Amino acid sequence: MKQTEAIDNLISDLKLDSGTNLFGSEGLVQQITKRLAEKMLEAEMEHHLGYSKGERAEAPRDNTRNGTTLKRVHSDNGTLELEVPRDREGTFSPQLVKKRQTRLSGFDDKVLSMYARGMSTREIQGHLEELYKTNVSPELISKVTDAVLEEVQTWRKRPLAPVWPIVYLDAIVLRVRDGGAVRRKSAYLAIGVGLDGKKEVLGMWLEETEGAKFWLKVITELKNRGVDDILIACVDGLKGFPEALESVFPMTTVQTCIVHMIRNSTRYTSWKDRRQVAKDLKPVYTAVDREAAWAALTAFDETWGRQYPMITQSWTANWERVVPFLEFPEGLRRILYTTNAIESFNARVRKLVNGKGHFPHDDAAFKMIYLAVLAAEKKWTMPLKDWPQALNQLALHFEGRLPL
Repeated sequence: MKQTEAIDNLISDLKLDSGTNLFGSEGLVQQITKRLAEKMLEAEMEHHLGYSKGERAEAPRDNTRNGTTLKRVHSDNGTLELEVPRDREGTFSPQLVKKRQTRLSGFDDKVLSMYARGMSTREIQGHLEELYKTNVSPELISKVTDAVLEEVQTWRKRPLAPVWPIVYLDAIVLRVRDGGAVRRKSAYLAIGVGLDGKKEVLGMWLEETEGAKFWLKVITELKNRGVDDILIACVDGLKGFPEALESVFPMTTVQTCIVHMIRNSTRYTSWKDRRQVAKDLKPVYTAVDREAAWAALTAFDETWGRQYPMITQSWTANWERVVPFLEFPEGLRRILYTTNAIESFNARVRKLVNGKGHFPHDDAAFKMIYLAVLAAEKKWTMPLKDWPQALNQLALHFEGRLPL
């Protein structure tokens, strides 16, 4: 309330009209920001010296004011030239604008926000120049975003909860410069659903190729960070993943994403047949149990097997990873048979990187994905739909594996 009253009093003293420059360079907001910052710096000096400016002393003071130093800093409202007070002994160390600090609090957040939206350093530079008349070098912008890297490393090594009811794993392909050449690399992401039903990104990894060795490293890392048990892992037929997972978490159920199975199946068909093929596959994954699903696949093969034999072969080869979700009630099936929980996040990342061409190095890719993670997790405030019922069903199926 006091802040609101102070702002109202400040505005009431100003003579504003339609011609007043509010937000531009040398605008009113920028001038107010400058004045408030200098007032705060003067308050810091007063606290440091122990007396107010202009206050008379009965005896000589050990330390006194010694004019000001002009300091240029970048802020949300443009570049400010602040008069920073000095003392004769040189012991004053302001906290609002520290020594060698060139950016006010909030400026870095604005730069990171633009970077997280897929803007390049040059685009951010142009945006700041156009809106705030602030001339910021690409090197400074890179320095701001590079500050995230330490946070990324801490985040990637953070401890994890011991039990995760569901973990989704998927990958997106990025183009990254490596060793003088631009290479295609896969960014692998693991999103867990905790006991509270809320999603959380557990980790991210960047590799050129996948396989049992790579996935063993990923699963072992999750184990070392505190994960003791994963009830169900939902994946997109990742090569070598089931074997690696079962070597570390032998009790985990691996569920292949049904949506990916359907997509892969339609790749084998002509355009005119795709809709009908997808329709005829539906009885397989909506069957009441394994036996009914197998009967539906057999019926599908009788209709399409001669024309598209690879479809039935693909479903048959992956059968034991396709049908685990059929053991659960309908509500839980919808959560398990698709990796949509992670695909929606990957779609966001793809949208960010579409116009970037390629990343200059791995760290640049990690920065972008991490900032996308932070943005996504701000929205993941609610548990999955019908989660209490799903959790009860999991507790019955995986008896004794969920903490009481």
